[in-house]
Amino acid sequence: MFKATTILAYKAKNKAVIGGDGQVTFGNTVLKNNATKIRTLYNGKILAGFAGSTADAFKLFDMFEGILSEKKGDLLKSVIEFAKQWRQDKYLRQLEAMMLVLNKEHIFILSGTGDVVEPEDGELAAIGSGGNFALAAARALKKHSTLEPLELVKESLQIAGEMCIYTNTNIKTLELE
Repeated sequence: MFKATTILAYKAKNKAVIGGDGQVTFGNTVLKNNATKIRTLYNGKILAGFAGSTADAFKLFDMFEGILSEKKGDLLKSVIEFAKQWRQDKYLRQLEAMMLVLNKEHIFILSGTGDVVEPEDGELAAIGSGGNFALAAARALKKHSTLEPLELVKESLQIAGEMCIYTNTNIKTLELE
């Protein structure tokens, strides 16, 4: 697995939240501390995050947004079509990259190998080097606290940023209500 970033998404209480850290690394050097790796798509109805190189992120976000438009915002149909196209493109399928996309109904992890994974609990998903740290923190906080979704994502990313050397605590979030 590549060493880059942390993105966490949470879908609960008729809300969808995504968050990401701001660290950009090159090898063992931090190039930037305040990058934005998450965005809204399809007129603010879809949230997306990316782990991988910046140039790849722009290409894949644009490609996915085009498919969302073709499918009139249907997230399930869009992720399936996107995974097919990503996997079939000789250049793109070689990328060490992942995307996390969600709305209030669905949450998916996508990769260039054709993976379209909906988390087992249907509520929490994470990608990137610090993803497992953030996911573990989010599961514990969900079980043992009464935090609102936005605060749960922020706290979980804070914990991941304190543990993963490829993740920082300059956290950005987006929310659909």
